[in-house]
Amino acid sequence: MPVWLREYSWRQTGSAVYLSLPLRGVRVTPANIFCTDQYLKVSIPPFLFEAILYAPIDDTNSTAKIGNGKIFFTLYKKEMAMWDSLTLANANKEKLQHLRENAVLKAHEKAKEETEAKKVTKQEHKKYALEATMKLEEAERKRIEDLKEKERQKVTKELELWKKEQKDAEKQKRIQKEGELHQQVEQLKEKKKEEINKTRIPNEGTSKTRLKPTKGHGSYSMFSENLKEEQLPAPRSAATIKINFTSRVFPTALRESRIAEEEEVVYLQWLHKQAEARRTVSADLSELEDLKEEEKNPDWLKDKGNKMFAMGNYLAAVNAYNLAVRLNNKLPLLYLNRAACHLKLRNLHKAIEDSSKALELLTPPVPDNENARVKAYVRRGTAFCQLELYTEGLQDYEAALKIDPKNKTVEKDAEKIRHLIQGTMQDY
Repeated sequence: MPVWLREYSWRQTGSAVYLSLPLRGVRVTPANIFCTDQYLKVSIPPFLFEAILYAPIDDTNSTAKIGNGKIFFTLYKKEMAMWDSLTLANANKEKLQHLRENAVLKAHEKAKEETEAKKVTKQEHKKYALEATMKLEEAERKRIEDLKEKERQKVTKELELWKKEQKDAEKQKRIQKEGELHQQVEQLKEKKKEEINKTRIPNEGTSKTRLKPTKGHGSYSMFSENLKEEQLPAPRSAATIKINFTSRVFPTALRESRIAEEEEVVYLQWLHKQAEARRTVSADLSELEDLKEEEKNPDWLKDKGNKMFAMGNYLAAVNAYNLAVRLNNKLPLLYLNRAACHLKLRNLHKAIEDSSKALELLTPPVPDNENARVKAYVRRGTAFCQLELYTEGLQDYEAALKIDPKNKTVEKDAEKIRHLIQGTMQDY
């Protein structure tokens, strides 16, 4: 329950009311005071002071001073008059409650209006700041553009001046060259005149007769030309030059090769292989029409057969290799892998056929297919030995050793076969 403060003192004038509210031992802040035009409340737990004022006041200009254990209110009246009492007398509870609620509503509306006003003021300030910033940026941009324009004009003037200097320099050089050329021409003319003058007077040692020039410029020119012809050397004698070329020791140049014909042959071979592959695929469409597109790829079928072989499903592997061979019968690895499956299934004659076919396709023998040829010889030799044809099996093992002499496993198996042939071993 709050403790109501009943002790207070007040005095008035025609325009203001002065209220003193003693509060000792408590700390008062402006947040503890609530005031409207006709309602005053001071709430400092556990103390409470509430007053419904006799007449409306100007709550905006009214003040409250806190200090020395008291609150001193200066409440300015809206109308010049003397109050009979500080609070409204003879008011029932309902009226007091109504006045309180109105005071709270007015306070809320006032706070809302102040908030809106602050928001509008803030927006105006922001707008003003934005406009000022835009003006500053515009002024700065204009200043930069003016600087750029001045710099551009300066550079343009310097460039024009430089071009003018270059033109003047070129003109001066051209005039100088023309002067030098004219001087050279004049020198050549003077030299020719001197030569002509010399040729007009013959040497005294060669002839005592003085030649008189005839009248007319043409006769004089003809004479000088004849004299020049006599001074020219005799033409060279004709001869035959023999040239010996060294023999060609380097390969034929690319432009002299027959690459075009070779490429044509390779292209025809490729077309032949493509046609053969299409004929093979379309040979029996009834079996292939249910297959997926990747299942018609021999490489995919080979990989599938390898997986089946690793799992021990040799019949499935053989079926995969069979279909791959039908699609492309030029891949030696298909026959080689199918021969391994036939060995596991004890189809020895078929293993010999597939190994022989793989060796046929593994030609010419090159380092890249050494490993495949060793496997083919070993698998065919193994099939021969299981058929008790040890001589043929030993020949295949020896052929594998010629290709890979360091293969210890093949060497051991070949030694066993030799012992079997010699009769030193009873079982293989």
